[in-house]
Amino acid sequence: MDPPVPELADRAAACADRLRTADEVLVASHIDADGLTSAGIAATALERAGIPYEATFAKQLDGEELERIAAASPDVVLFTDFGSGQLDAIAEYEEKGAFTPVICDHHQPAEAETAFHCNPLLEGLNGASELSGAGTSYLLARALEGDGTDNRDLAALAVVGAVGDMQASDGELAGANAAIVEEGVARGVLDTSPDLTLYGTQTRPLPKLLEYASDVAIPGISNDANGAVRFLDGLDLDPRNGGEWRCWAELADEEKRTVASALVQRAVSRGVPADRIDALIGTTYTLCREEPGTELRDASEFSTLLNATARYDRADVGLAICLGDRSDALEEARRLLRSHRHNLSEGLRWVKETGVESEANVQWFDAGDRIPETIVGIVAGMAAGSDGIDRGKPIVAFAEKNADDAKVSARGTHALVRRGLNLSVVMGTAASAVGGEGGGHDVAAGATVPKAAREEFIDQVDRIVGDQLG
Repeated sequence: MDPPVPELADRAAACADRLRTADEVLVASHIDADGLTSAGIAATALERAGIPYEATFAKQLDGEELERIAAASPDVVLFTDFGSGQLDAIAEYEEKGAFTPVICDHHQPAEAETAFHCNPLLEGLNGASELSGAGTSYLLARALEGDGTDNRDLAALAVVGAVGDMQASDGELAGANAAIVEEGVARGVLDTSPDLTLYGTQTRPLPKLLEYASDVAIPGISNDANGAVRFLDGLDLDPRNGGEWRCWAELADEEKRTVASALVQRAVSRGVPADRIDALIGTTYTLCREEPGTELRDASEFSTLLNATARYDRADVGLAICLGDRSDALEEARRLLRSHRHNLSEGLRWVKETGVESEANVQWFDAGDRIPETIVGIVAGMAAGSDGIDRGKPIVAFAEKNADDAKVSARGTHALVRRGLNLSVVMGTAASAVGGEGGGHDVAAGATVPKAAREEFIDQVDRIVGDQLG
């Protein structure tokens, strides 16, 4: 079969060839949904190829983490969803013979080079919108196929990773991601269709689905429990089944059209901007082999479930789900998800009540220890769609990392990226200017900076963003 992304075929093949000669592989990956699915794809492909492996996860790939990895004396380390930006440091370990690095990543590469490096940015593809970390691992999995092995079923996890990495925020996955979707559809593990893009279509009762829809705030429905119920009761359909509220996934196509049409009409009548109304409908990605009505059936809900594991130091649970555990690991993940939703809700409530500081070109807030550093970026992204937050400016969020340092997460929009925004450059340059380090993607990036340098850092960020946006 032809490779799904020809531009990266040679790089993926070189990485696969090196892994086949390894005595054992240490898979090292990031802790978000994209990182977990990246590791799950890589681990499954290694197992199918008969290559022994172990897995480890980290919040960030800093010097301490690299030292811990090297201390394990691995033959080969397969870095997934990070590694490119830390290649300068990784190269030092490679030169000392500590391990051979194989990197499958989609973040901005450092200047050093290594022989086994698969990254879309190295071939002119956009790592923020065309191919995720999980997608890059999928290309490796396809290159690892042998006689009788077909890894196209792993396209489902690759799509979960891409959706979790916000690569479908313009309504659908595009570029190399779309090629992976096509393979998943052909393999029978994915289905795509235009549908309501609100979170929770598989699991949330209809009133809660509408009430909690923060991405497209509709007056009289969003954040209004009674308003959502009145809206549904006023439609020409029965939103209940035996007295119980139905979920969106349980509605027939004609019923879905009735609700969607009424939502659009309400949004128009209440003055919701046209671009936000358009965002109500987009391409949804259904995992055909997962149980209907569960979090695993929809790529967006699946990714959120995974985010609720490793971000709370339970990467083992998230990886187990990616590897097929649908019993104990899934139940534990659901428990973690309930806590995760509570933390996100509390964090978003705090941001709304406290407000943000606005500079000429950016807006920001400092949550201190009120929002965990592992989820402050998610909260910032959620806040970007709220009242009082200017969607025309990137949002920068601070959270306490340790006694001396702050974790910084920055979020923009693809519309701003099209105007010239590159938050990876912004975070990297501004952090370096104050003695920190940063990087990421053009639309989303992060940094670690000294707490005492916060004001200087913001000044640098505001200036750089201003230069980028003209």
